[in-house]
Amino acid sequence: MLGNRTNDQWIAQYSSSHQHPVNRICHSFGIPMIALSLPLFVAAIFIHGLWPLPSVLFVIGWGLQFIGHYFEGKPPEFFSDYRFLFVGLRWWVAKMKGKV
Repeated sequence: MLGNRTNDQWIAQYSSSHQHPVNRICHSFGIPMIALSLPLFVAAIFIHGLWPLPSVLFVIGWGLQFIGHYFEGKPPEFFSDYRFLFVGLRWWVAKMKGKV
């Protein structure tokens, strides 16, 4: 699945298409919103009435991603390689650790 690339190489390529400050801010908020929405969708199966929260987080999170890419002037990386859908969270963690 890694396509003969290291984790650092995936993050570096992802980072290269996320240089505009607005895009970086949008992704800094949007990525964790999407990530949080996923386990909340699972919890919503068991907790009646919870589904609106993960739905809102998911939609706003993705909206922020596309707004950021509008400012960046580049399409999201996953348009050319679906595997970048699995890189965003790793990029966010690296960013929070000050490595990006």
